[in-house]
Amino acid sequence: MSFVIQEIPKADEKPDGVRRPSWLKAKVPAGEKYAEIRYIIDSHRLHTVCEEARCPNMGECWNAGTATFMILGETCTRSCGFCAVHTGRPSGLLDWDEPARVAEAVRVMNLRHAVITSVNRDERVDGGAPIFAETIRLIRKEVPECRVEVLIPDFKGSEEALDIVLHAKPDILGHNMETVKRLYRTVRPQANYEQSLEVLERSKRKGFFTKTGMMLGIGETTDEVQATMRDIIRTKCDILTLGQYLQPTKLHLPVDRFVHPDEFRSLREEGIGMGFKHVESGPLVRSSYHAEQHVK
Repeated sequence: MSFVIQEIPKADEKPDGVRRPSWLKAKVPAGEKYAEIRYIIDSHRLHTVCEEARCPNMGECWNAGTATFMILGETCTRSCGFCAVHTGRPSGLLDWDEPARVAEAVRVMNLRHAVITSVNRDERVDGGAPIFAETIRLIRKEVPECRVEVLIPDFKGSEEALDIVLHAKPDILGHNMETVKRLYRTVRPQANYEQSLEVLERSKRKGFFTKTGMMLGIGETTDEVQATMRDIIRTKCDILTLGQYLQPTKLHLPVDRFVHPDEFRSLREEGIGMGFKHVESGPLVRSSYHAEQHVK
C-alpha cells in the first residue's frame, strides 16, 4: 500500500491561485484498501460524501476501511456557497432499494461505525427522512454490532421528519451548523441559524447523542466562532468538529484565510472548557473524520 504526498486538489493552489500553507497537505487516494472500497461503492450503486464533497481525507479514511455514505441520490435541492454536491431538482421519488444496498456495503466492508448523510430533498414534505430511518434499521439488522451515525439536513424545521429518523434510534444524531450566524445568507442561503440549533436541541431533548460541525476561514471572526460555540453548547450538544474551509471550485465562495493549527488547538481547548465531550479541531477535520473515535 503506497501513498503520494501532494496538495488537495492535485495542484498546490486553491482555485483562485493562492498557494496553500504546508499544513494543508493530504494523501492522494491510493492503495489496495482504497481500491477495494472504490469497488464496493461502485458495485452497490452508492454515493459517498467523500467523493461528492471532494473531502481531502478520502485516501486516509478509505484505506482505514471507513466511508461516509450519501443517500437520497446525488442531486441537492439547495445551493450552499461552500458545497461541491450537484444542485438541481430531483424527481421527487425515493429509491427504496438504496437502504438495503447501504446495509450490504456496511456488511461487506465489515464496518463497526457507519456514517450516513444525504443531500437535501426539499421537494418532499418529509425531506427523505423515511430513507434515513430504513437505512438505520437495515444496518442494525445486517450488522447488529455496527454503530450508526447520521448527519441529517434540517428538514426545513419539520419536527415530524426529524422524529421519523429518531424513531429508528441512531447512535449519534449529527446536524452541521457550518458557519456563524452573520454568514448564513451567504454560505447557507436556504437554511436558518436558529432552525439548525433547534434540530440539535430537539434531538438532545429526546435523549440522543448529538454532534455538529463548522468550517473556518470562510469570512467569520474568531469572536463569532466562539459565540457560535456558546450557542451550540446551550443545546447540550456532545461533539463539535472544526475544520478549514477549502474552496472546491472557482464558482464557490473564496477562502478568506487559512487558519493556523495553533488556533484550531486553542479552539479545541476552549470547546472542552465550555463542556463539549469531544472536540475534533484541525485544518483537515471534516464531520466524519475519525468519527469512530468521537464517542469513545
